[in-house]
Amino acid sequence: MESILFLAHTESNGTLPAAALEALGCATSLATSLGGVELTVGLVGADTQAAADQIAGCGAAKFLAVSGENFGSSRYATDAAAAEALCRAANATVVVAPATSRWSRTLAGVAHRLDGRIDPHVTAVAAADGAPAVTRWYYRQRMEVVLKRAQRPWFILVDPGSQPSWQGESGSPSVEAVEVVLDDNTKRTSVVGIQAPPTDEQTIRPDAEVLFVAGAGWTKKQADGQAHVKDAEKLILGFLHGSKASLGGSKSMVDQSAEGEAVLPFMTHLNQVGQTGATPRHPKGLATCCHGEEPHVVGWRFINERRAVNMDPNCGWAHGKTDVLYVADAFAVMAKVNEMLAQRQG
Repeated sequence: MESILFLAHTESNGTLPAAALEALGCATSLATSLGGVELTVGLVGADTQAAADQIAGCGAAKFLAVSGENFGSSRYATDAAAAEALCRAANATVVVAPATSRWSRTLAGVAHRLDGRIDPHVTAVAAADGAPAVTRWYYRQRMEVVLKRAQRPWFILVDPGSQPSWQGESGSPSVEAVEVVLDDNTKRTSVVGIQAPPTDEQTIRPDAEVLFVAGAGWTKKQADGQAHVKDAEKLILGFLHGSKASLGGSKSMVDQSAEGEAVLPFMTHLNQVGQTGATPRHPKGLATCCHGEEPHVVGWRFINERRAVNMDPNCGWAHGKTDVLYVADAFAVMAKVNEMLAQRQG
């Protein structure tokens, strides 16, 4: 019989991130659909009691935790040791975890230590013929595959944003401590601090309600025969500040710096979405000055509501790739949108 372990690490404030609650929803749903399967929660962090209290009503048979200052920050050696110890303590055959950067770089090594297998980028977990099955995408989200594995333990990394968050009661569960002995070699890497830009300067916001994608048309010559890059910069940043949207860019846009063309200074390859970039998940998306062909659509596959602004009525977005296409000048549209946002904010 299967034994399911939900594996999560805490945030700096001791609670669980949104991605973990989404993965927990998968784990609880799988345990219910398999029937009679024990669900165990395994937590890693400096202090894990707040996280355990947060999900007390998830129906887990027991809560295990590896805690202490050595486990508060992301570090491969200590994270791998903690995850391995929790898997062994739970006798887990299936391990469900969120695909955070911390677990994504760690759990493949843990699977190897335990002679298991791992599948990342999972977008759904269910029971099929009495056994766990996962859904994931291949070839840049062009092929969807449902697969099973006989090898155990099986590590499943659930992509953030692909599932609804677990909802349930909080409480005060009893948490069983799992001891992990660390030597000096394991702790040789230390975290001395975190450097991050102020919130208003960030352009990549995974939890934003809206993804705003800027295409190369923003830096091209406009109707008057001139390029208006400074105006484009002002309009795009104004919208990002007013709406708190996340910024994406087409490949042609982010590649312009290498081609010696006018560029938007805040746009980097980290903002790239599409076939060769990220595949973000946001409730809504707005594409501007993009041609809307397949590479862009691949990057928008998991956007729930898609809109686009383009001067060309025959743009690729007009042919079934967007819910609403505005045939208009993006400069004029975004200027009006920013004006409306400013009025709304008083």
